[in-house]
This record gives sequence, structure tokens and C-alpha cells, in this order.
Amino acid sequence: MEDGMRWRGGGWELEILVNGFPGKADPHGGLGWSTVLLLRGHGRVVLLDGGGFGMRRVLVGMLAARGLTSGDVTDMLLSHLHHDHCVNWPIFRQARIHAGRREMAWALGVPWGETPVPEHAVAGLSTWPTLVLMDDGAEVLPGITAHLAPGHTPGHLIFVIQGDGQDCVLLQDAVKNRVELTTRRTDMTYDPAVSRATVEMVWEICRSRPGCLLIPGHDLPMVVENGIPRAIGAHRAGIKAWFGDDLDTMTRFDLAP
Repeated sequence: MEDGMRWRGGGWELEILVNGFPGKADPHGGLGWSTVLLLRGHGRVVLLDGGGFGMRRVLVGMLAARGLTSGDVTDMLLSHLHHDHCVNWPIFRQARIHAGRREMAWALGVPWGETPVPEHAVAGLSTWPTLVLMDDGAEVLPGITAHLAPGHTPGHLIFVIQGDGQDCVLLQDAVKNRVELTTRRTDMTYDPAVSRATVEMVWEICRSRPGCLLIPGHDLPMVVENGIPRAIGAHRAGIKAWFGDDLDTMTRFDLAP
């Protein structure tokens, strides 16, 4: 299962548009290649997060390939307010933009230029007329509940979708990849102990909802079998670079294991 995997349940059809990638660039820092997914059902067209600036044309093209325009998106769920998840909300400014109440308060208060928060994008969103603030435990859409999962950021939310025999948990950066789930250690956390408590909460969700589908922010989807996370599908990621003598000559570097 690569980008484009689907899950159905609770009146929703979920499609992963882009699988997040578990890596960083050396020496260029965080890649910010995050999971973006599409939900359709209950008369809604919903996008979870939206990738970074580099995803803008790609994302619009992916929607067009599915017969959708940016104006067709009715709701955008933001797991948290880091640049690679929230910065593209202006593409969908006619939609309801759902952000965590606690996350918004935190993101508006961080010192400018010191965090992965895109300050201007968050400031603009905070006064946008279609902004909807989410609280812990709220049913934000039919059958979809938001749950506070701090650590990566203080107000990070995960989303649990009640399915038909299999539930789906949208983890995003609360648990970014399989290694964080298995080791209980997390990269990029403001408090390792808080993040560990969130990872333990995810394990409890897995125990209470056996066989649930887990979708992290920077890795392939997973299911836990006999206490061990099993990735579904294969990574598809690469970089094309101009190392030839003209613009038509590009070298592709495959980043899949």
C-alpha cells in the first residue's frame, strides 16, 4: 500500500494522498515531508493537514485528479500548528479550518523565529472567520473525535474515527513514526516525559481498539499485531536534482529503503 491507500468506516472514505517520510536532511535540517490525507463522507470533503509550501501545486493537482477543487474542501483538520502541517490553510480559506484551542493559544505566544511555527500563517488563521477551535474529547465531525496528545507541541491533537469493525487513529506528529511507537522515545518534543505519556496513551488505544489502523505524520500506516507495529505498504520518496549540463537532464535519488 503506497500513497493512495484507502480505508472505509463510519460513513467515511479515507485516502492517503501523501505518506509522510521519517527523515531529516543533512545539513539542511528537517524535511517536513508530512502525511496528508483526504476524507469524504457525511456530505463533507475533509483534508487532514496540508503539507508544506512545496506541496501547494502538488496538492491542488492531487485534488484535481480526484475531480475536486480547493473550493470543494468543506473542512480542514489541523493536528498542530507547525509549518509542514498548517501553512497551506490559505488554499482552503472557504472551508472551516479546525485547529486546537490550546494549540492556537500556544502558537500565538511562542517567540517569533525560534520554533517551527509559521508565525504569519498562524496569526492570519487566528482571526480568520471560518476558524473553528477544537477541544479535547470533542466530536469535530460525525464519528471523529479529537484527543489532546501533547509532547510534540503542547496542544497537538490526534483524531479517532469510529469504524465498522476497524477504527482509524490519525496520529500525525504525536507519534511520528514506527520507531517512536516501539521505543516510546520521540524526536522534536518540548518535554520527553509528556511525549512518552502520549505514546503510552496511543498504546492504550491500540489495546482498547484491537486491529485499529494507525496513521502517523512521518511514516507508513501501521497496525499492531501481537504487540508489534506492522507497517502497511512501501515508501515512495525521492529527490530529482540538476547535476547534468542542461535543465532536461535530471538525476533521481531514491530515498525509499
